[in-house]
Amino acid sequence: MKITSLIILILSLAVSCTATVPALETNRAEIKEMVKNNSATLIDVRIPEQFNENSVPNAVNIPLAELASHLDFLKSQKEVVVFCNRGIQAKQAVEFLRKNGVENVHDGKTLDNIKAIKNEK
Repeated sequence: MKITSLIILILSLAVSCTATVPALETNRAEIKEMVKNNSATLIDVRIPEQFNENSVPNAVNIPLAELASHLDFLKSQKEVVVFCNRGIQAKQAVEFLRKNGVENVHDGKTLDNIKAIKNEK
């Protein structure tokens, strides 16, 4: 009985130490407004080859692996919306940036999502 309780305690401590704080979600309407009004800096976190092949007007290419060297720039922007191909790297970028003091960052999810917002009438 004591061994089982000890194992449960150790496992719960291990899980609680590795758990991450969920990123604050910005609702779609807020992101839509920022993108449509050009009030946010759009950051494409894909690699340069993908960015050069296809992106949205006025987006800045800062690959996920290079975000750390652009923290001052990103902190100085009014709002930042990050996006990528499938949303995975965008989510990672938001988490990384928030952990490093960029509080004005929002997950725009995918390139297609940002394009759709820009193309809405």
